[in-house]
Amino acid sequence: MENPKAPKAYKNLEFLDSSDARPIRILSEYLEPKQRFHLNHVRNTIVFFGSARIPPSGSPMSQYYTAAEELAFRLAVWAKSLRADNRDFLICTGGGPGIMEAANKGASRAGEKSIGLNISLPFEQQPNSYITPELNMEFHYFYMRKLWFMFYAKALIVFPGGFGTMDEFFEMLTLIQNRKTKKTSIPVMLYGREFWKRMVDFDYMVECCLISPEDLELFCYFDSPEEGMEIIRPKLEKILVDAQKWK
Repeated sequence: MENPKAPKAYKNLEFLDSSDARPIRILSEYLEPKQRFHLNHVRNTIVFFGSARIPPSGSPMSQYYTAAEELAFRLAVWAKSLRADNRDFLICTGGGPGIMEAANKGASRAGEKSIGLNISLPFEQQPNSYITPELNMEFHYFYMRKLWFMFYAKALIVFPGGFGTMDEFFEMLTLIQNRKTKKTSIPVMLYGREFWKRMVDFDYMVECCLISPEDLELFCYFDSPEEGMEIIRPKLEKILVDAQKWK
């Protein structure tokens, strides 16, 4: 009696879920998104960070949801106008609720595609309904998700948030500060001057000689979608000229 055929290694789910196959899983979270971005002609993104816990209404914090949706809408409408010149930007978020949902919703309201880079967590992180289905991705490894946040990013817009938002913001800021990315001129914009001034005392960090005075020029504050568009549009127009040398 012949033995049944063993499963091929790449179809052996028990092996693929094991610690020995971790390098394969990491590589998969690089190659599969890369293929999807290529198939969907993704070249430039505007990344929104912010809390998953901010509701659309019914809370004093809901003002940030409204502002994120409106800013994403305006950016998506503007990006659509660039497409005739084979240039565009897609809104990219962490794919969950709260600020992430608001930004994907704004892009959807403009009739534009948008990206959601979800991550498997024990709570809060479920894909919102406004992500373009073919650009709805699920990650296991935080560092691979962060790679794709930064890879196509031409601007980072950070709304109020908790540990996750702070982690994403400070890691990206550290990469820029230490020139671990060629995108040293990428705009990093913090929405809600009052919130951020209370949350992080950057001036005190300078006073303590923990960061340099010029590090404060790595980001800026803004307080409305209108102000945000005034700041970001000329920066993105200039960035488009230099975009190819970043790849």
